[in-house]
Amino acid sequence: MAKKTAVKSPKGPMTRSKRSASTLSKEVIVAAALDMIDHEGLESFSIRRLAKTLGVFPTAVTWYLASRREILAEVVELVTSDLSPARFYESWQEYLRLVFRKFRSAIRLHPHMAQLIGTHLIANPTVDLEFVERMLSALSYAGFRGDKLVAAYNTAIVSMVGFATQEFGPIPVEETDKWRDDIRGRLKSVTPQSFPTLAQHMSLLQNKAFIVRWQNGTEAPLDASFEFFIETVIGGLEAMLALR
Repeated sequence: MAKKTAVKSPKGPMTRSKRSASTLSKEVIVAAALDMIDHEGLESFSIRRLAKTLGVFPTAVTWYLASRREILAEVVELVTSDLSPARFYESWQEYLRLVFRKFRSAIRLHPHMAQLIGTHLIANPTVDLEFVERMLSALSYAGFRGDKLVAAYNTAIVSMVGFATQEFGPIPVEETDKWRDDIRGRLKSVTPQSFPTLAQHMSLLQNKAFIVRWQNGTEAPLDASFEFFIETVIGGLEAMLALR
């Protein structure tokens, strides 16, 4: 992605500063926006609240970035700024492994950004052509041509986005304990008579698999499943190459 340094938020929300409009900058605004989202969630984010945190009027913020959408696009670019290696060092397979892992690490650091990042990478208003070029180069080197190159590229992108954004997707912020208790209670009600395969594997699945979990990847990461997923995607691409 663009050559920016990813920001790790401090251990608490940013306090209101005495910052004047003259010391404001696009970079300061974007870093403050990310900090706010990290600690308060995406739904709470607004230009008015961001301006209050920075100690300026909302118009001072919109002078640099005109809308909430533009600010969020810049935040996505900041979080995903270090996804793409300049080149692949061993093989196209290892390149994909590295990109997938870096993407997941970025979302793991900023889980409130999970769904937003997925949306912006699929339909990005500020397209990162360098990232596209490098991914296409790796897949072209692998041997994909023509329509198969397009299909392989689409497969790689949606795979990269899909697993991590699901793993770190938000859980309900209201009545969270009740929501978790409801899920656990529902799973306890499963019997071999009603759902034999699910009941047989419940100890392996509960809170470790999509749909039957009550924590997201922040508290219960799916490391082994993620590595299995990467190898499945790469194995599928290799199989499609062999069909030529």
